Amino acid sequence: MGVLDNLVNNLNFTETIFYKENSDLQDQYDALLKLNKEYPNNESLLTELLMVKKGLEGEDEISYQLKKAHIGMYVLRDVKLQYEDLTAQIDYVVITPIFIYYIECKNLVGNITVTEKGDFIREVTLNGKKIKKGMYSPLRQVEAQREVMRKIWETKVSNVIRLIASKNFDYYRRVLVVVANPETILDTSKAPEEIKYKVLKADALIRQMQYDLDHRNRDDVLTSKKVMEETAQTYLHLSSQEKIDYYTYYKNKLHLVNKEVLRERLVALRKKRSSEMNIPAYYVFTNEELEKLLELMPKTIEELKTANLLPSIKVKTHGEAIIETINQ
Repeated sequence: MGVLDNLVNNLNFTETIFYKENSDLQDQYDALLKLNKEYPNNESLLTELLMVKKGLEGEDEISYQLKKAHIGMYVLRDVKLQYEDLTAQIDYVVITPIFIYYIECKNLVGNITVTEKGDFIREVTLNGKKIKKGMYSPLRQVEAQREVMRKIWETKVSNVIRLIASKNFDYYRRVLVVVANPETILDTSKAPEEIKYKVLKADALIRQMQYDLDHRNRDDVLTSKKVMEETAQTYLHLSSQEKIDYYTYYKNKLHLVNKEVLRERLVALRKKRSSEMNIPAYYVFTNEELEKLLELMPKTIEELKTANLLPSIKVKTHGEAIIETINQ
């Protein structure tokens, strides 16, 4: 297929094709929703759920913007790459007729300023007071992701191609940070020129891509739809498809415990020790003390003593068995 054929082909191709649309964030969100039903009003769980929800909403906003484009592109969402001990998780890989974009999505609360040194400053209002804090540069983050892809690319091309094409690697594989929260004020007025147009709001994303295509080098040749699809297939093949059990992951991370199961085990422990030692059950712990144990769930003897949940004689006699049951 010649250059003219490629041009005609691409003029007719204006769709946005999602070659991979699923995201781990959706799996995380679904798992957290399930856990929230089982463990309602858990503050750590609710905080995690809110953070994942914001991230998912941000990614969905980018998907919405990409679907409105009329450039002709292939899109992969949530691409995971690995080279030796290096890993990269790219929110979006967007393949256009000239450029491939690696996009990092940020859906932060508050306003963001990029300084003349390229540092990112985030401003939030807390209890009526404005607080400014530096934040890790999302641009450096996505540039590091691109470097992982560069190392993978270098292993798959000949020495001659690597020598010729490596200097243009960054030119054809561009990085963008997209601020998805529509309420965020983004100030890049003082940012260095090489950064200014790499950090943008979601509603400016397609405009920037179109600008890049319109101002490409004269000798840049449009890639055919077929080659774009083959490139998308390559990224899909490189991306890890491993499914993570986020239900178990968050349950362990947040130390979520089914208190009804724990209640049954503690009651069984009380009955067992009462029988073995031939003492009344309340000599092990009373029902009121049981509720306090379930509420505070001490993990060590020291915590059990400090909380004053049980008389010292009960701690001395039954403490180790109680702590072991809770930790199990």
